[in-house]
Amino acid sequence: MVSVFDACLDVNKLERAALVLERFGSKGSLPYPELIGLHNEYLRAGIDRALDQPESNWAQSLHQWFEVQIRGKELPFTHETIACMLKISLLSARGPRLTRLVTRYLNMLPEDSVYSVLDAGILNQQDFGTITTLYKPISNLVMDELDSFMTESQAQESLSDQVPPSENSENVPTSTPEVLPVPQRGLGLKTLRGVLSFFDQIEGQDLSKLPIDERREIQLRLEHDCVEAAISRWRDENQSLAKMGRSTSLSRPALNTQIYDWHINLEKKLKEEFELFEESEEREKKTVEDMERCQYAPFMRQSTPTRLAAVTIMGVISCITHHGADKGVPLSTLLTNLAKVIEEDVRFQARQRHKKQRQKSFLQARRQRAMGTTNTTQSNPSETQQDSATTPHSSVIQPPVYDITSWPALVKAKVGAQLLSILLETAKIKVVREHPDTKALVSQIQPALARGTMHRKGKRIGIIVPNRVLVEMMKTEPRGDFLARHLPMLVEPRPWTKFDQGGFLEYPSSLVRIKNGERDQRIYAEAALERGDLDQVSKGLDVLGRTAWQVNKSVFNVMLEAWNTGEAIANIPPLNPDIPVPEEPESSDDPLARRRWLKLIKLAENEKSGLHSERCFMNFQLDIARAFRDQSFYFPHNMDFRGRAYPIPAYLNHMGADHVRGLLRFAKGKELGEGGLRWLKVQLANVFGFDKASLDERENFATDHIKDIVDSATNPLKGQKWWLKAEDPWQCLAACFELKAALESPDPTKFVSHLAVQQDGTCNGLQHYAALGGDRWGAEQVNLLPGDRPADVYSAVADLVKAGIKEDLAANNFMAKAIDGKITRKVVKQTVMTNVYGVTFMGAKAQVLKQIEAAYPDIEGQTGVPAVMLASYVATKIFKALGTMFRGAHDIQYWLGECAGRVCRALTPEQLDRIANESVKSPVKAKKARGASKKTSTNEAMEELLDQFRSTIVWTTPLRMPIVQPYRKSTSRVISTCLQELTLQVPERSDPVNRRKQLQAFPPNFIHSLDASHMLLSALECDALGLSFAAVHDSFWTHAADVNVMNRVLRDAFIRIHSEDVIGRLASEFNARYGGSLYLAKIARDTDLEREIAALRRRNRQSMREELLQERERQRLLASSDPAEVQRGSEMVTPGSLHDKMASSDPLPLNDEMDDLDIDDGAFHMRPIQEELSKAEDPTQAKRLMNVTHFEASMKKMNAANTPQRKVEYISIWLPLTFPAIPAKGDFDVTQLKTSKYFFS
Repeated sequence: MVSVFDACLDVNKLERAALVLERFGSKGSLPYPELIGLHNEYLRAGIDRALDQPESNWAQSLHQWFEVQIRGKELPFTHETIACMLKISLLSARGPRLTRLVTRYLNMLPEDSVYSVLDAGILNQQDFGTITTLYKPISNLVMDELDSFMTESQAQESLSDQVPPSENSENVPTSTPEVLPVPQRGLGLKTLRGVLSFFDQIEGQDLSKLPIDERREIQLRLEHDCVEAAISRWRDENQSLAKMGRSTSLSRPALNTQIYDWHINLEKKLKEEFELFEESEEREKKTVEDMERCQYAPFMRQSTPTRLAAVTIMGVISCITHHGADKGVPLSTLLTNLAKVIEEDVRFQARQRHKKQRQKSFLQARRQRAMGTTNTTQSNPSETQQDSATTPHSSVIQPPVYDITSWPALVKAKVGAQLLSILLETAKIKVVREHPDTKALVSQIQPALARGTMHRKGKRIGIIVPNRVLVEMMKTEPRGDFLARHLPMLVEPRPWTKFDQGGFLEYPSSLVRIKNGERDQRIYAEAALERGDLDQVSKGLDVLGRTAWQVNKSVFNVMLEAWNTGEAIANIPPLNPDIPVPEEPESSDDPLARRRWLKLIKLAENEKSGLHSERCFMNFQLDIARAFRDQSFYFPHNMDFRGRAYPIPAYLNHMGADHVRGLLRFAKGKELGEGGLRWLKVQLANVFGFDKASLDERENFATDHIKDIVDSATNPLKGQKWWLKAEDPWQCLAACFELKAALESPDPTKFVSHLAVQQDGTCNGLQHYAALGGDRWGAEQVNLLPGDRPADVYSAVADLVKAGIKEDLAANNFMAKAIDGKITRKVVKQTVMTNVYGVTFMGAKAQVLKQIEAAYPDIEGQTGVPAVMLASYVATKIFKALGTMFRGAHDIQYWLGECAGRVCRALTPEQLDRIANESVKSPVKAKKARGASKKTSTNEAMEELLDQFRSTIVWTTPLRMPIVQPYRKSTSRVISTCLQELTLQVPERSDPVNRRKQLQAFPPNFIHSLDASHMLLSALECDALGLSFAAVHDSFWTHAADVNVMNRVLRDAFIRIHSEDVIGRLASEFNARYGGSLYLAKIARDTDLEREIAALRRRNRQSMREELLQERERQRLLASSDPAEVQRGSEMVTPGSLHDKMASSDPLPLNDEMDDLDIDDGAFHMRPIQEELSKAEDPTQAKRLMNVTHFEASMKKMNAANTPQRKVEYISIWLPLTFPAIPAKGDFDVTQLKTSKYFFS
C-alpha cells in the first residue's frame, strides 16, 4: 500500500493518494512517525499542485486536511509538517488571515524551535522575508551558504567545452588493436562499445589528472547514459543500413535494426495504453479490466512510454540470454526479472527528478539572495534544532527516515505481464530462408517471441521461447545492455553513509545485498546504522573502494594478441572449438547404441555452447579493459548478509578468474625496498603452483628459473612459453613482467612496483574453528603455530585417512583393499575445504568420486568395487579424520547447531502475549479444543503453533554488524495476469522459519561472518598505516614492499578477534536476545519423566496452547519480586516443572534439536557416522543422507546397529529457552600466532 501511495504522488493522482492515506489512518497499521511521514509527502505534493494551479481551491483544501486528518487524529506532527502548512498559507491567504495562519502554525512549535522549519527545504528566502514581517518573535535570519550546491548542470556546462561527448567513435583512429569480437552481424559488441567509445576519444589521456569536478561529471555520464545510448544505437544502425540500401525484403537486418522497429511499435502501443489508463480511472462504472488497469497504472506512469519500451526490450533480451536462449525461459522468471529492471529504472528516474528539483530550489534561493530580497543576519539553525529536540512535552517529533518501499509482488507481476504481453504482440522478426524446391530466397515476418508450455518436475509451466532466427542472432551479438552501470568508477566511490547511499555517485546500490522481499536484514542494518554500530564496517568498505587500479598493459597486449589468434591459450577458449562428434550408428544397430550416441552428441553440443558463452563473457571483459587501459579506476564494494565484501562492478574486478587478476595492478606504485624483491619472487612461485614449500625455497624457485622468467616476459607467445605451465598462467606472466623489469633496473630496491602481491590463508575456515575450539593439533595443521615450513592440513588429513585404511586392512575390509595406496592430497582437498562450510555427505562423496574417477578411470574393473562405494568409504574416513584433528571445532559446530535448533522452535515474549490475548478474546476455541479428542486437539494445536515459529537466527559480528539469516518458508500466492496465472513466492517477515536451513547454515555463516570481520579489521589497520589493500575473502593483497607489514596486521587482527571469548559473547547475546522465550522441547518416551508428564496430561486434559500459556504464567510468577507470587509459581505443576524437578536431581540429556531435519531416525539413531556412511549405497539410506551435513549427522549420534530399529518416539513440552553449556576449550593460545610466518603466505 505504501508503494501505491508513492506511485500516486509521483504521477500527481493526489485524490487517490488521499484515499490510501485515509485508509492507513483508519486501520492504524503504521506507527505514528511513519504515518506523519506519509502526510508530509502528501502535503508536499499538494504544494506542487497549488503552485501549478493557483486559481484552484486546492491549497484551501489542504488546511482542512491538516485539521481533520492530522490534528483531529492527534498525530505528532513534525517541523516539516509546519513548514508545509506555512507554505500553503502563503499560497492561499492574504492580509489579516495570512497573519493569523502564520502565527497559529508557528505557535504550535516549541518557543525556541521555530527556526527549525527553515531546515525543511520547503520555504524560500522570499517566504522567510514575508514570515519575518508577519511573526514578530522571529529575528532576522539568513540562509546558510549554498555555494557548495552548484548544480551538476552547471558543472556539465563548464565541462562541455573541455570533454568531447560520448558518441560512436568508430572512425576515431586508435593505437591499441581492438578486441576481436565473437562473430556477429552489424554493430555487435557496440552494445558495450557505444557507451565506452568515449574512452577511445581520449586514448593516452589519464583522466585522474583532471579536476575532481570534471572526473565526477564523466562518471555521472557513464552511470546515466545506458538507456539513452541503447535507443540512439538502435536508431543509428537502422539509419546507416537504410543509407547502404540493405533493407530489401530478401536481406535479414541486423538485430539492432529489428530491435529499433520493436521499440517504435512498442512505444506506440504503450502510448495507447497510457490513454486507456485515463479512461479507466475516469469511468464511474469500472469493468474488471478497468479495475486491474487501475492497479498498475500509477506505477507505469512513473516512467515514459519511450523509456518503458527500451527498458522492456533490454530486460527481456538480457534475461533470455542469461537463462539460455535455446531452451526458453519460464514465464514467471522472465516476469520477475523484467519487473525488477523496470522498478530499478523507475527508482533511478525518481531520484534524478528529486535531485533536479532540489538543485532548482537552491539556484532560485541563490538568485534571490544575490538580488537582496531580504536583509538577514546569520544564526545557527543546527543549534536551535538541537535545542528544540530536547524541549520537554513537545508534540513535535523528529521526521522519520522515510524511504520508498519496493513494489508489491502483485504490482510487479501485473506490470511485467502487461509489458511482456505488448512486446509479444509487437515484436516481429524477418526470417529469410531458401525455398526447398526453387532454391530462391524467400522472406517472412514472424513473431520474435512465442508463448508456450512445458512440463517440469511434474508441473505444467508457461515459457517464452524466442524465434530460432532470433536465437542465432543473439548468439552472435551478445548483449551488454545496462552494463555501464556496472563498470568500474573513474573517481573514488561515495562513502557509505546510509543503507542506500554509497558506492556509485547516483546509481542506487545498497550497503547489504538483499534478495527481493527479504526485509529483516535491512531493518536490522538500518537500525545499526542509526546507532553508529556500522561505522567500522562502512569505513572498511570505503577503504576497499578507495584502492585505485590500472590495467596491466603488458599483460593486456599479450592477452589481446592471444585472443585475436582465435586459439585456445591458457584459459582463453578457442574461437572455433574442434570437438569430435561420433558418427551416427546404423538404424538397424542396437537401440542402446543410438541412445549412447545421442548422449555423446548432447555432451558435445553442451561443451561447444559452454565455450562459446565463456568466450562471449571474456569478450566483454577485454573490451572493458581496453576502454580503461589508460585510466585509474575504482571498485565500489558492498556486502552480503554475512558481512563478506564484494565489488559491485560485476564484469571486471579482482575477484575474477586468473586472466582478470593478471590484467589488474595497483594504480599507485611503491618502491620495492629491501624485502620487496624477495616477495616478488615468492609471488611468482605461488601463482606458478610452488606454494607448499618454505619461503626460502619459493624464492630460490624463482631464482632458479630466471631464464624462463625473462624469456616469458620477452617473448610470451613466441618463446618457450614457460608461463603457460603455471597453475595461474596470466598472473604468472604478470609476475614475470614485473620481476624482469625490477632485475633490469639500475637498483632493484628503487624499482617502483605496481604488482599486487597476494597472501592466502591456510583453509581460513579451519583457522577460525581451531582458534575457537583451542585445538592445538588442528592449529598446527593450519599454520596458527610457528613452524620451519608451512603445514598442509590436506596432506595431514590424507595421512589420517591412510592410517584408517591400514586399520581396516588388518580386519580384511574389502573396500580398504580396493582403495589402499590410492589416497592422495588431491582426493581429500575439496572435501576438507568445504567441510567447515556445511558440505553434505552426498556432496562430499561426489567430490571424492570425481577425484577417484579422474585418477583411476577403470577402478571398478581393477578392484571389482564400484567407484561410488569407494567414494562413500573415503568420505567417511575424511569426516572421521577431521573430527579427530579438530575436536574442539566439532564440539562448537554441535553447540551452534543445538542453539539454532532451539531458537527456531521458540516463541518470543511478544508472541506469547499475543497468543494469550487471542485466548482471552476467543474462549470458545479453547473450550472446543478441550472437548475434542486428545489426538485431534494435539494435532490441531501443533499445526497452529508450528506456524508461530518465526524467530530467525540473529547475531552480531565482532565489528557490531547484525547478521540475520533469511531462511523462511515463504508462502505461495496465485496472481492472475493478462498472460496466465502465476504462482509466486512472496517472502514476508511473518513467514515461519525454515528450521532445517536455519540450522544447517548457521555454523558456516557464523564462520563467514568472522572471516569477514577479520578482513575488514585488517583493511582499516592497513589503511591507517598507508598501505594499499585489496581482498578476495581470505586472500589479502598489497605492494611487495609492504607484505611484511600487512602480515603483521593480519596476525594482530586475528589475535584481537580471538583473544576475546567469541563463543561466550555469542551465548550472552543469545540469552539477551531470546530471553523470556519458551521453546518446544522433546522428551523421549518410555522414560520416568515422560510417564510423569503423561499422567499429568491425563488429569488436566489441556491443549498444547493451554500448556504453553500455563508455563508462561509459571515463569512470570517465578520471576516476580513478590515472594507470594514466587510461592504460587513454585507450587504450579506443569510439564516444565516436572522436567525441572527431575533434571535437578538427574540431568536429562535432551536430543531435541536434530530430529526435525527430515531424516529417518529409525535406522540411524545412535549410530556412528563412520560405519553408517559406508553403507550409504543402499538407495533408502542414500536418500536419507542426501542433505545431511557432517555436523548434523554427528549430532544425531547414529548408532552402530546394522538392522533398522524402531523409531524412538518423543513427546513435546514447553520449556524456558536456555542454551547448552559452552564446550570446553583446548589449550591452544592464539597469541602464539604472533611468530607464525606461514599464517598467511
